[in-house]
This record gives sequence, structure tokens and C-alpha cells, in this order.
Amino acid sequence: MTARIGVVTFPGTLDDQDAARAVALGGAEVVRLWHGDHDLKDVDAIILPGGFSYGDYLRCGAISAHAPLMANIVDAANGGMPVLGICNGFQILCESGLLPGALTRNESLHFICRDQVLKIENADTAWTNDFDNGDHIEVPLKNGEGRFIADSKTLEQLEADNQVVFRYVDVNPNGSLNDIAGISNARGNVVGLMPHPEHAVELLTGPTTDGLGLIRSVLASLTARSVA
Repeated sequence: MTARIGVVTFPGTLDDQDAARAVALGGAEVVRLWHGDHDLKDVDAIILPGGFSYGDYLRCGAISAHAPLMANIVDAANGGMPVLGICNGFQILCESGLLPGALTRNESLHFICRDQVLKIENADTAWTNDFDNGDHIEVPLKNGEGRFIADSKTLEQLEADNQVVFRYVDVNPNGSLNDIAGISNARGNVVGLMPHPEHAVELLTGPTTDGLGLIRSVLASLTARSVA
């Protein structure tokens, strides 16, 4: 059966269409999810896309983290469902407690939009197993509050437990500690990253098609779970 991947829309989400297109190009069925519902519609995995949910009021992702659907997503993620947060979605995952740390204003205090090379640091997560450790991918990055921070103990634990999934290469665009571009939870089913793999799925619009590797990865993870 074709895997069903839910794409969540919050007020202010603007990359849900791109995320849905990436899912479809990757060979999965797109399922639209609305932030105000309590129904995950029997999806197999979930993507929290980028944008400016609730206008980034209070803190980026802080209000969306308390949306009705997030209670269901937190329960599903804690039960092992693969969840990917991209940009604002990453912020929501941190605000909801599914991932540690926080995303703050870029060190330059300016919005940044550029193509960004990333290094795959952990190819054993639900969203990166199509890659090898050390692979480089290139995807767009666009954020004003993308600087990943955490206290020293949390940083040490992330590094020691191999929870740093993506790291910036050549240039650190926003001042993220340890050049961290994306992390996972300890189980590896929840991943958040600041750059936008959903914008790197067609050469017509992106620098590469490297972003499709995340969709191939989660489909492989779901297949492995179904036969286990």
C-alpha cells in the first residue's frame, strides 16, 4: 500500500504546498491536516512545513505548539511515528518539547536566503537513511530566526548521542551553535532542520533534487516497520 504522509497547515504556513509536492514526487500519498483538528487521518508520517505560523507572534512556533492537532502529533511521535519539522516546523517541534534546544534570531539579525550545503551527520534516522554519513547535500535556506541554541549540557548530549543530523558546511549562515542545521530525538523518528529540503526536489526550481532523499528515507523506514 502507498504510504500516507500528512502535511500540517497552521495559520501563516506558506510551504505546505511545496512539502505536499515533495511528498507526491517521492511516491507517497499526500494527506492534508489542519491545525485545529484532532484527527491524524490514519497517516503513517507527518511533516510540519515552514512559514510564519501565527505571524511568529510571541516566539516562532510557540503558539502553534499548542494547536489542537499538536497534542495528537506529540502522542504519535512518542509512539514512534516519523515526524519531520522544516524551518518553522523545526521551531514548533522545539516549542512542543519533541526536540531540545531553541531557534533564535540569526546572529546577523538579518533574514537570510541562500542555497546551503549540509553534511549528513546521522544517516540512521527515519528521515536520513537513504544517505550515508558524511554525504553532502545542497538545499535552499531562508530564515530570520534560524540560530540553534541549547545549554552546554544539552549540546554535549546531542553530540554524544549522535542526535546532530545535519551540519552546515563551508559557512554557518545564522550562528547556530556547533554549526547545527538539524537534530533528532533520541529514537530518531523525529527530525527537525532549518533549511528547506522540500525546495530541492526538481531542478527547475531548486539547486538539486537532494531533498527527495528525505522522502525516500521515510518510505524505507515505514516499509521496514511494516515487515518487522
